[in-house]
Formats: sequence, C-alpha cells, structure tokens
Amino acid sequence: MPVFNTVNLLDYIIITLHFVVIIWVGIYAARQNKNTEEYFKGGGQIPWVIAGLSNWVAGYSAFMFVAAAGFAYLNGIGAALIFTSALWAYILGYFVFGRLWRRARLASPLRFLTRRYSTSTTYFYSVTAIIPNIVGIGQGLYILCIFISTALGFNERIFDLGIVTLSGFQLSIVLVGTVMVVYSVIGGLWAAVISDSVQAIIVTIMTFIIFPVAFIYLGDGHGLMAGFKRLLDEAPDGFLRLSGDTAKPLFLLAYFINVMLGYNVGWALVQRYSSVADERDTKKMAILCAVLSVVGPLLWILPVMAARIIFPDMGRLWPSLAVPAEASFVSLVLMLLPHGLIGFVVSAILSATLGQSGDTFNWLSATVTRDMYVPLSKRWLNKSPSEKNQLRVARASMFVVGVLGIWVAFYIPKFGGAFQFALQFYSLTAAFMMPVFLGILYRRTPWWSGMASCSAAIIVALTLMALGLWTDQAFARNMLSESIAATVVFFGSAFWFKPDDPRHVELIALEKDLHTPAHRESAQLKPVGLGAYILIGKICVLMGIIMIACVFAPSTPIASTSLNVVAGVLSLVLGIAILYLTRDRSRPQEGSGQ
Repeated sequence: MPVFNTVNLLDYIIITLHFVVIIWVGIYAARQNKNTEEYFKGGGQIPWVIAGLSNWVAGYSAFMFVAAAGFAYLNGIGAALIFTSALWAYILGYFVFGRLWRRARLASPLRFLTRRYSTSTTYFYSVTAIIPNIVGIGQGLYILCIFISTALGFNERIFDLGIVTLSGFQLSIVLVGTVMVVYSVIGGLWAAVISDSVQAIIVTIMTFIIFPVAFIYLGDGHGLMAGFKRLLDEAPDGFLRLSGDTAKPLFLLAYFINVMLGYNVGWALVQRYSSVADERDTKKMAILCAVLSVVGPLLWILPVMAARIIFPDMGRLWPSLAVPAEASFVSLVLMLLPHGLIGFVVSAILSATLGQSGDTFNWLSATVTRDMYVPLSKRWLNKSPSEKNQLRVARASMFVVGVLGIWVAFYIPKFGGAFQFALQFYSLTAAFMMPVFLGILYRRTPWWSGMASCSAAIIVALTLMALGLWTDQAFARNMLSESIAATVVFFGSAFWFKPDDPRHVELIALEKDLHTPAHRESAQLKPVGLGAYILIGKICVLMGIIMIACVFAPSTPIASTSLNVVAGVLSLVLGIAILYLTRDRSRPQEGSGQ
C-alpha cells in the first residue's frame, strides 16, 4: 500500500498565500479599469503573451486533473489524441478566426450576434448562454471542491457556524466560491488574464516536475528511460492503442467538431482575441496556444499512464470514490511530491478552475451590461447609461452570477453528481455555437437565421433523445445531429436573404470592419501592458523564494524536498527574466527623443 503525504500546515500556508495573491491581483487590476472598455476587454491593450497564456490555462481546471485524468488512466494513449486536439483548432484560429474576431471590433462577445444577425438574436442567445454557463460555473466549483475538501482532509467533517451547519465539502464551496467572486468582481478582464498567466506558470512547473519524477519512480532505480520501457512492457492490452470511445470514428468526429467550436468561437476565446491591440497579435497568441495545447497535456497524460502501472488497483486505494481512476493524478502528487510543492499543486488546480470561472464571469457580465442593460436603458429611458453606471451593473451582474454558481454547486449532487449532470446537460448545448462559427464565415443569411439554426439544433437533439435512439453513443448523436441540423437550416435560410433589408444595417457595417485590418498605431507596448508583465514577474520571484525556503520541510525517501528547490529555481529564473526583459522594453530608445 503506497504512503501518501497528506496536506500539512506548510501546505495550508501556501494555499492561503495563493488566495492572498489572487485577491491582490484583483485589486491591482481594478486600478486599470477606468471604463467598461477596460473592464471587459482590457482596453484592447492586453499583451498577446498574457492573453495567450490566459486562454490556454482556461482549458485547465479540476475537471482536467480529475475527470480527464481518469479517462487517461482507463484509456491510455487515446487520451493523448483527444486532449491534444486543440492544436488543429488553434491552427485554424491562426489563419482565420483570430484575425476576424479582432477585426470585428466587439465591445463584448455577444455583440457579434447583434452585428451579424439582430438584437433579437442577442437576447435569444443571452437566455441560451447565460443559464448554461452559470450551471457550468457551479459544476466547475463542485468538482474543484471535491478535490480541495478531500486533499485538505475535511470532506466528512461538520462545521457549526452558529447560523448554519455545513459539511467540510459545503464550506469549501462557500470559501472558494467567495474568493472566485471577489477577485472577478473587483478586477474585470485584467484580473482574469493576469491571474490566468500566474496560474499557467504554476501548472506548467507542477506538470514539468511530476512528469520525470513519475517515470523515474516507475523505473525503480534504473532511471527515466527504464520507466518508459516498463510502461511499454507492462501496459494492459489495448492501453497503447486507440480503444473504447477513442476507437469509435463517430465519437472522434463529434469531439473534433466540439473542439473546433470551443477553441474558435467560444465566447471567452472571442474576448481574448478582441482584447489584444493588433490582429497580428492574434496570430502570435494562436501559435502560443497551439504549442502549449500539445506540450501541456502530454506533461500530465503520460504520468497518468504511468500511474496505471504504479497503482494497478485504484479501487482499493480510493474505495469511497464512484470512479477511483479519477484520483490517479492526485495519487501521484500525494506520493511523489514533498510538502510545500503539494501546496502549490493544490493551488495550481485551484487556480486553473478559478481562472476558467473568471473567464466565464467576465464575458457573461459583458453580455448582461453591454448587450442587455445598455440597449434596454436606451429604449425605456431614452438615454445611454453613464460609464459609472455600466461598471456598477457589470460588477453587480458578476456578483449575482457568482452567487447563483455557488447555489448550483450545492444542488448538483441531487442530480447524480457533476459528471452525470454534465452528461445530461451539456450534450444538449454543445453545438449551439454552430450559428456563430458559420455566421462569421458566411454572411449572406437573413437576420433570423441564427435563431432558426440554433432552435433546429436543440429540437433535433431533444427528439432523438426522447425516441431513445443511439443511446450507446449519446455524445456523438447529440453533437452530430445538432451540427447537421444547424448547418442545413443556416444555409437553407440564405434563400430568404435580402441585401436591402433595413435590418441588415449592422451586418453591412460588420462586413466593412471584417475587411478592414485592425492594427495598432504604435509598436510600443503601453505602460499598462508593461505593468502587467512586471506584476507577473514579481509574483514568480515571490513564489520562487517561498518554494526554495520549503527545502527545510520534512522529507521522505520518495518525495525529496530538493524538488521544492527545483520548482523554486524555475519560478525564480522565470520571474527574473520577465523583470529584466520588461526593464529593457521600458527604457527610452536611443535617438527617440524621449
């Protein structure tokens, strides 16, 4: 039976410091928000590296290190095919979508629907997008707190707070959810992208260390390559070839479509592409994300595959879990990493999930404010609300969304848990972005075509579900049927397109923008961008110093505290490099007259 290093006081201190850093980032970012333009899209001045890191790490969450890790443990090499497929989506973003989204010049992501289709379409999508994403926030929080409360060891404890009595799991939902709401409400998009960048660094360092350590342990004293050889020799039958869902062509096709939609027209990504200063920056951002989308997943997928040999019977280790395989990555961490680094791993997974939720918070708030509150105020009060009032509504809507997300997290267990809930809910809405994907590429359909194609997708999926057809491939059934129905109705509606329809005024303006390059006036990085880099550099230096100091923590023969020093040096070197480079960028150039 393996011996696990459970979270101790040192790890608690590191996790607490992480919370403090997140709140501080929110306070810093609040200083950048002079108006809603800066609150929602960083004033269009977010550096492409930060935007790219933010977008990449938004794909990481507790779900990735829990549910996806369980999939990798059970399915082997097929997981690598699935979880690195974002590469192809980002390549398409490099050539097509990044440029188009930056040229669209959107104040908020759903503003595209108003410009491409109609105001009615925006209201329609607000209903179909806001509610599912609130549920998504709740689901992400629920999965995160399963991990957090279990790792911290108070999942089954009861806390009497005087007013109410909560289990340890419920208390973790309240505490983590509160931090998530506070930093999102205070800082807007700047808070999201800066904290996401820090989270990307933590996640990368953590996986960069767990990768060799897992295979060295598997090599049983004979080195890293011996670990790889043992995996090849002892892997279960079918583990190193496509099997299960990954061997089903329809599943792979459906997943590919899902990835193409999520990584090209997902609202959070639209906001990232819109937030950089230049359309050329979207290409750099897409390439960065493409590389990370291959390297990043492999750094945790391959160790989880090694865990199949290290922990051949996960059910015996974690008998209380419905799917013990989902504890595979956590088991590696608790056995192979020392205290201090364990605290950073918990922080990394916490960070990634908070970052994903923060992205959703931001664009939902932008939708409520820019696409609902402002138009309704103009219509009912015959005046446009001030920037101050818009910021108040934005922060209030973020707060409400956050509270509703926490509430959903409490009630998800009544629906059979997060994974069962996700299976029933998100498979019905996966292809709702087809009208967005098609609409930005082909613009000769009438104002109502977005609503019609979206409605057709959900009607077909619900009908097939009600009839009980192809239940053995429910994901592929829903995904493919929705995509086909939406595409047929979308292009079919082109027969009713009338260029002179007065309701296409916004569409004509959008087409003009899409043919007009979006370039910055100056190549100089704005002070606010430099400030963001400097803050990230300082945080990396602080993390490095803390991790190096953890060398004095108790050690075990398997989990040496020297790993704390390795992590600390990596973070410290990165932080110093960032500060050095930003210092050079901020110096006046010779002969510039400055």
